[in-house]
Amino acid sequence: MLNTAVVTGGAKGIGAAISVALAKAGYNVIMGYKTSRERAEELAKVIISGYGVSCEAIYCDVTDPESARNIVDIAAKKYGSVDILVNNAGVAQQKLFTDITDDDWNRMIGVNLTGVFNTCRVASKYMVGQKSGSIVNISSMWGQVGASCEVHYSAAKAGVIGLTKALAKELAPSGVRVNCVCPGVVMTDMMKDFSEETLRELSEETPLGKLGTPKEIADAVAFLCSDRASFITGQILGVNGGFVI
Repeated sequence: MLNTAVVTGGAKGIGAAISVALAKAGYNVIMGYKTSRERAEELAKVIISGYGVSCEAIYCDVTDPESARNIVDIAAKKYGSVDILVNNAGVAQQKLFTDITDDDWNRMIGVNLTGVFNTCRVASKYMVGQKSGSIVNISSMWGQVGASCEVHYSAAKAGVIGLTKALAKELAPSGVRVNCVCPGVVMTDMMKDFSEETLRELSEETPLGKLGTPKEIADAVAFLCSDRASFITGQILGVNGGFVI
């Protein structure tokens, strides 16, 4: 029986690339989306036709515990197991600290950190029962070092790193691995409001001299999900072109 992967925020950008990479590796994919239903359903069709695995697009608001529970439960009921969980759903915002509102803060923490907690809480119960599983959380290089004008984003992503390390220790005796990928500057829809000049400057600031691609992040995630990473847990993998070392 094929393994089963749940990917939150799996319809576009890094999430879409992760969904494709895991399908290519032979996993059935349950792909969560919140606002991009058409893109998610179209991607599911492409995955099914291109890789011979099952793929289903499921609405999921990770800030809602019941919605988070639902997507994981669907995977378990349909395929009999939850082998992979990738917490990719996220939001970003650039704003002066003094301008951050209560709603800005609550949304940032709710999606980027509480959302990870919500899905991990459900998936870990299945994985502990199976005595196997792999969780990969998507943080950010700004979760490692902080970013000016992104205090709430940096705080939430730093929380993901802390959650990853603590949960890895707790679940390791049950054969469940928990790791974290911290992308650098990656060309996704989140970068659409940046000017060409800013993007060029970011490329020049990156030691490898280029911006990352969603596929490069997805390849790192797929590795951590695979048996090739069977002795790796509680680790924070920076995929940032050397921007943060």
